[in-house]
Amino acid sequence: MAEPPPATAVSRKLYGYALSSNSVRIAALLNEKGLDYELVVVEDTKAPEFLAINPLGQVPAFQDGDDILFESRAISRYIATKYRSSGTDLLPATASAKLEVWLEVESHHFYPAVADLVYELRVRPRLPGGVPPNPAVVDGLAGKVADVLDVYDAHLAAGNRYLVGEQFTLADVNHIAQLFVMSRTPRAAELVAARPHVQAWWDEISARPAWKKTVAALPLPPA
Repeated sequence: MAEPPPATAVSRKLYGYALSSNSVRIAALLNEKGLDYELVVVEDTKAPEFLAINPLGQVPAFQDGDDILFESRAISRYIATKYRSSGTDLLPATASAKLEVWLEVESHHFYPAVADLVYELRVRPRLPGGVPPNPAVVDGLAGKVADVLDVYDAHLAAGNRYLVGEQFTLADVNHIAQLFVMSRTPRAAELVAARPHVQAWWDEISARPAWKKTVAALPLPPA
């Protein structure tokens, strides 16, 4: 089956904001695929004009011509599939059990654990009336992340350069934004550094030109 023609930049729009990790997930994927897009910054996710795009009122959302998608993992799968022949092919040539497993592990185990820890360390203290992180809470959340990362370290140690083996895939891309946040959060970065195979994986995927392009566009606050 012939691949669809690439959409024009004006018809491909990413609705989000620059420091949303789920928005960054899609930006990284679009850069990996070499696809032009317009970032439409969403100031109010509950505004009627945005709810017309995503009735759930969350970023990101993605417009590709006449198609509108929301939910970042659905968007990423759509882009990787529709634009398979553009840029890096992020899908194995045949059905891959590893790909399906690690996409789900990211969604149900890695992301929730990391998001909770990062929220306690970086977000809650910066909210109005915020207080310093609670050490006992941080220790508990860090323990959950450590347990998840132990699974990753063992998997990567078992002859897997990337999550699906020797091929860099959508499974790796879907982790990269949260790993980046971890790298800028000292307590979380320590958890990665303590697991040499996870650290080596992060070092390799974060050195990719598409990811460097993504980071260069981020208005980063102090670490």
